[in-house]
Amino acid sequence: MPDELTTRLGRLAALQAGIITRQQALRLGFSSDAIRQRLERGRWQRIHRGVYACFSGPAGDRALIWAAVLFAGPGGALSHQTAAYLDGLAGCERGPIHVSVPAARHVSAARGLVIHRASRVVAATHPARRPPRTRIEETVLDLTQASPTFDEAFGWLSLACAERLTTPARIEQAMAARGKVRWRADLSGALTLVADGAHSPLEYRYIRDVERPHGLPRAQRQARTQRDGHNEYRDNFYPDYGLAVETDGAAAHPDSARWRDIARDNAAAAAGIVTLRYSWADVTTRPCEVAAEVGAVLRIRGWTGWPVSCRPACPVQPAPRTAGA
Repeated sequence: MPDELTTRLGRLAALQAGIITRQQALRLGFSSDAIRQRLERGRWQRIHRGVYACFSGPAGDRALIWAAVLFAGPGGALSHQTAAYLDGLAGCERGPIHVSVPAARHVSAARGLVIHRASRVVAATHPARRPPRTRIEETVLDLTQASPTFDEAFGWLSLACAERLTTPARIEQAMAARGKVRWRADLSGALTLVADGAHSPLEYRYIRDVERPHGLPRAQRQARTQRDGHNEYRDNFYPDYGLAVETDGAAAHPDSARWRDIARDNAAAAAGIVTLRYSWADVTTRPCEVAAEVGAVLRIRGWTGWPVSCRPACPVQPAPRTAGA
């Protein structure tokens, strides 16, 4: 019987990175004394109250993550940065372990854990992935709701979609199932622009504040071109007019990146493409002036339209009236 218990324990522990709960051990047939003896002899170690590692060495990331979700109990799931880290979302480090539990339950605080109470965590949990975690769409929405600014929230949307972990439509569907969402209308609009090709908060601002409200033509987003056998991507490209508009989010580029941009712009000019570059400050503090400049170049390059004013005080000049109008 002891060998059979050990075998059953080993099978379960192997599925949980060597972690087991007290309740699981009792259900397998271990007595309280048997559990206590293993802890006292150092064969097991306590990670959280009622959660043990069935080994004596250091607990790695995977074991600690399993210990956290088992400590959370029924209905608990890894969420926020931890779920994003497990699903491979770029820029998400392991950090403190985030676990969401049903709102009706209370889970005591534990060192290294961040506990969230959520009304629909069970519905939001992926049905198959282990350790249990929220679906990527729910994870992304959780990250937007924890963001201090809308620009950071948009960054999570665009990053998850750019890495093909999910789609704007799936995020929109998950958002519709939530009763309360901060920035709901703005996030919905942002998802439309992500589907349109916006990959960064600055690209989103360019579309939202420069291109659309001023009636400029619709650019191709992340348009692929080739130079010297290598693919290059232009943030906003107007192929009919040979104009590329690049949005540079960094306050300053390293010299190597700056010279690479110059080389690319020079090569584009040789191919008949004019490049305009705008910083974060340009797009966010003077979008109307940027629109006027882009519109002027587009007209020189053959666009027959005219930028429009986005508001009464907009500095964009209206189209000149034709004679007899």
